[in-house]
Amino acid sequence: MYVQVPWQANFHETGPHISRVTTGPVQPGPTFRPFRHFRLPRIFLAAAKPSPAGTIRSADDDVPAAMVSPTPDRRLISSARLLSASRSVLPRLGFALARAMSSGSAQRVFQLRLDPLTGDSEWVVIEEDAAGTAPESLHEGLLARTSYLDMLNDSRRNRAFREAIDKAIAGPCRVLDIGAGTGLLSMMAARAMGLRDSPTCHSYNGSVTACESYLPMVKLMRKVLRANDMARGITVLYKRSDEVRVGVDIESRADVLVSEILDSELLGEGLIPTLRHAHDMLLVENPVTVPYKAIVYGQLVESTYLWKLHDLYNKEAEISDGIYLVPAGLERIMGVKLQQHPMHCDALKREIKLLSEPFRIFEFNFGKRPESHGETAVRVKATGSGQVNAVISWWMLQLDDKGSIHYSTAPKWITLSGAGNWCDHWKQCVWFIPGKGVPLAKDEEISLRASHGETSISYQLEPHQPKSTEGDHNVKGGDFCLALSPERIAIYGDAEWRLSVLNAIKTVLQRRAPSVCVIADDSIFLALLVARLSKASHIMALFPGLQDKGIHYLEAVADANGFSMDHVEFVRKKTANWTGHDTHKKAVDLLIAEPFYYGSDGMLPWQNLRFWNERTALDSLLSKDASIMPCKGLLKVCAMSLPDLWNSHRSLDKIEGFDHSLVNTTLGACGDAVDGGPCLPFFVWQCGEVKELSQVVTVMEFDFSRPISPCQGKAKVKFSERGICHGLVLWIDWVMDAENSIVVSTGPDQRYWKQGVKLLPTPLAAGFHGSTTNTGETSCLIVRTSFNPSNGELVINHIPS
Repeated sequence: MYVQVPWQANFHETGPHISRVTTGPVQPGPTFRPFRHFRLPRIFLAAAKPSPAGTIRSADDDVPAAMVSPTPDRRLISSARLLSASRSVLPRLGFALARAMSSGSAQRVFQLRLDPLTGDSEWVVIEEDAAGTAPESLHEGLLARTSYLDMLNDSRRNRAFREAIDKAIAGPCRVLDIGAGTGLLSMMAARAMGLRDSPTCHSYNGSVTACESYLPMVKLMRKVLRANDMARGITVLYKRSDEVRVGVDIESRADVLVSEILDSELLGEGLIPTLRHAHDMLLVENPVTVPYKAIVYGQLVESTYLWKLHDLYNKEAEISDGIYLVPAGLERIMGVKLQQHPMHCDALKREIKLLSEPFRIFEFNFGKRPESHGETAVRVKATGSGQVNAVISWWMLQLDDKGSIHYSTAPKWITLSGAGNWCDHWKQCVWFIPGKGVPLAKDEEISLRASHGETSISYQLEPHQPKSTEGDHNVKGGDFCLALSPERIAIYGDAEWRLSVLNAIKTVLQRRAPSVCVIADDSIFLALLVARLSKASHIMALFPGLQDKGIHYLEAVADANGFSMDHVEFVRKKTANWTGHDTHKKAVDLLIAEPFYYGSDGMLPWQNLRFWNERTALDSLLSKDASIMPCKGLLKVCAMSLPDLWNSHRSLDKIEGFDHSLVNTTLGACGDAVDGGPCLPFFVWQCGEVKELSQVVTVMEFDFSRPISPCQGKAKVKFSERGICHGLVLWIDWVMDAENSIVVSTGPDQRYWKQGVKLLPTPLAAGFHGSTTNTGETSCLIVRTSFNPSNGELVINHIPS
């Protein structure tokens, strides 16, 4: 999928530093790998230099051109982070960043601005001169929605790197820091050599070069270096590491490499290609590296919950509703992508049965040039009988060559040196074993074959597990697979959810068979349901994210579900441009959505109000008694204790002796921002220690029977439990029928949906409402919300009462 952007045309001047390039709607794609340092928005870096055609394209034909390179010969590698593709990119974004361009002394940054309520996007071009005079607020909004803050609050990580760097650097040397971020590791290296601000420090005391390709972070790093008297002692390169040239950017090859370019899977941020290039072009032979090496471990587990996240075919066999999303003979028509899925597995401890001891899988020595690909076979002995549903994996860093300094991402049930507290920037990974899994008897041995490429690791149980081809999004010889997120697969296999939606549709259809039904989102379930139950209706599916994949899927399962595609139509045209001609001169009698938007896994709950915007665009084409489903949305709020999440977002002071207090506002830290920072999406049940401290209340209502409009709400959230309140958790319950009898909740107890979390600037001591409160305790919070339909933003304010 491409977005054509002529660099010389369609630029609109909007200010001294900003112009914009308008484009059509960019559709989401689930095939990018997550870029760990960015949550909302996900920021991806690409080489962006003008080409004659100026074509912006993605690295994968099936991925939106979110972050792209106009020159196909440019490798998509950041200074530290390979642009590894992410599933569900654009719906997660308020902004996305394409690699900044340098032209002489001027810098040009391209940011993709996406309207979550319309799907429209535009490239915003930010011009900066050498002094970096673009408005600072343009960067702050981006960085406040990243996971840099969570990483900097990881004291175990910071301490381990500091100790290892102090041991590795005993005197003057040449140090290269790839993916420098705020410059923390560079400052540790400079301090170890005694470098401070001095015009002669490079000549006599060694040198430190910090390489970073994300412009907002480069600007922030320079501020941090100045605040710590390190600005002259450290050279900052605003480049990808594969753009650095010896003799041009650095005087000679580096003796020491310090770098942290790791994601939850270890390889997803481009560790291997970055190390390969560094060893080839930037490092001396046998360099000192921090970390020294990384070891990947795994464990076989049985888990019904993990099984539900991927095996829709066998789960659906337990449901007797006559709907076949995965019909017999088409077992691979829908499923999750065969890849590792990051997850906080400690939250599943009580639902996991361990079937083996931990075993070593791969070892990567940072001081050696790594191979691009590798394979290994591990013989695993079962410690208990059960069904192997997944391989849970993690990694351990050995940061020094003596093996005395470690850091591990292992779950808490594993006792390893370096393991510690909850953090969100690194999780464990889950690899699903296809189908119902592989049966295993105690003391039985099984072979696990593991292979790695440049950015991922995959597994195969042998000989029990049949080989599975990775599902893609193309029709190849009729073998089509629709890849969805694990949570979406679990929702479609949830009997209670299916029954609720089925009953709501049947209620509407019993009143009358609609002449025209519009599916306003990416719900293949609703499209299939209406096509099967109302064969006289003409179904118009928008499928804004799925696009052709949605129709290909319906074509594949139509016969098994007893309907014809003759009355199902996929409409590419934006609803804002529809006329009576598009609906075949008929009024729309039924407008429905779950709502679900393909690739929206990282969106805040209210960004699904895109459905309301679509309903408004079609207002003139709706019949007078048209049925709208859902009928309304209820914005719910609950006060909760979230100590682990709050601590990972708390204000920074000194990190291993280096002042980072000036980054707090930019990164949206709690305790520094007046409002506690931005609202971010989380699976709350995976956020470490959590506890509800209040009853759930409705703070605002969205009435979908009317066109979209600004909304305000106010609610008194009374504490029902004593404890420390760290934030407000918000979500939307969807009322599916006019009688308010069928409600689909997306709250914290429904583990397949993310909630919005608004952390408090300072935790509050909560007192039980109605009882005698202790001094300093608060009995309730007054929560006010306002929804702006022009940009889809929800403003959340609170005051103690």
